[in-house]
Formats: sequence, structure tokens, C-alpha cells
Amino acid sequence: MITADDLDRALRLSLEVLDAAPPDGWDSKAGTLEWTCWETVEHLADDLFAYAAQLGPRRPPQDREVPFLWERRRPGGPANVIYADRSAGPEGLLDVLESCGALLVAMARCTPPEVRSHHGFGLSDPAGFAAMGAVEVLVHTHDLAAGLGLTWEPPGDLCAGVLTRLFPGAPEGDPWQVLLWSTGRGDLPGRARVTTWRWDSSVRDQRM
Repeated sequence: MITADDLDRALRLSLEVLDAAPPDGWDSKAGTLEWTCWETVEHLADDLFAYAAQLGPRRPPQDREVPFLWERRRPGGPANVIYADRSAGPEGLLDVLESCGALLVAMARCTPPEVRSHHGFGLSDPAGFAAMGAVEVLVHTHDLAAGLGLTWEPPGDLCAGVLTRLFPGAPEGDPWQVLLWSTGRGDLPGRARVTTWRWDSSVRDQRM
């Protein structure tokens, strides 16, 4: 099962790849997304921040998100709390991503495992939020790599852990390819392409 250490590993691997991005590539489209690569990193950082914040209150909300104000910078862009200062350039953008990821890693490590907090895909625990953060990192780095001309193939054990925790009905096969298929980003032989999807972040028996 996915832990805070797994999330930290996924984030470090992602940053190693993104550090090699061409400096003039950040306004290109991120894979099949309608966002630029810059906007996609901001969205990813925002997801990681939001998951960390959801675990923050002494009594985490059970039926709603912590009510930060999300705003869009342009029609069709991501609705975020977190935005990077454009004048800081790509290095600053990746600092924002790393910082938000570190917040979630810390919260997943220090929050007691019995704590539950709201997510729209199922009331979850700290390990669940770590897994959600990890899947965001894995698949959005895929989007970014496509837009930036980079190579990204994460370790199979990370992908398998995410599938076990969040996609319990996923088919067998190469874990990375199954994860891409499960999130509408790839094809699997003999199966229709996924066009709408969601994970299951609810807490299940950890002995499974």
C-alpha cells in the first residue's frame, strides 16, 4: 500500500525529470490536457496542497472540503488556490511544486492513521491522501513529459501500489500501462479506452 515515503519518492523522481525541461517549453500544451505545462504544474501543486490542508484541522471535515477560495486565471484554466510567481521562472515553479508536495508528505506522516477526512471520491485516511497525491504526480508528470519532450516511466511498484489503493477493480497487466488506461491516458489490448473515470479513495481493509 502507498505510504508517505512512496509519495516522497514519486515526487523526487518527477522533479528529476522536470528539471531537464527546456526553459521555453512551459507554455506548450501538456499532453492531451487543455492546460499549458506551466498551468499543469500549478494544478498539481494545488492538488498536493489541498490534500495536505484537508488533513490539517483538529476535526477534519467529513462532508466538505476545507473552504479555500479557488479561482481561475483564465477561462478553461485550472481553478487553484496555489499559483507560482511567473517572474521566478521554471525553477521557482518547481520549487512551488516541491514545497506543496512536502506539505502532503509531512501531513501523511504525522497524522494518526485513524483520522478521516472528506474527498469527493470517498472519505479517506492519511495513507489514502498520500496515494491520491502519488497518482496525481504520476499521471500529471506523464502529461508534462508529453508536452515538454521528456521521457517518464515511473517504477512499476509505485504504480502497482496506487492501483491497489485507489483502483481496486483495475485489470491485470503492466502497472504503468494499466494506470494510464485507468486514468484515460492510454489503451489496453481488448479493452475500450476509458473516457470517464474516478478512483475510490474510501478506506478499505489494509490487510487486503
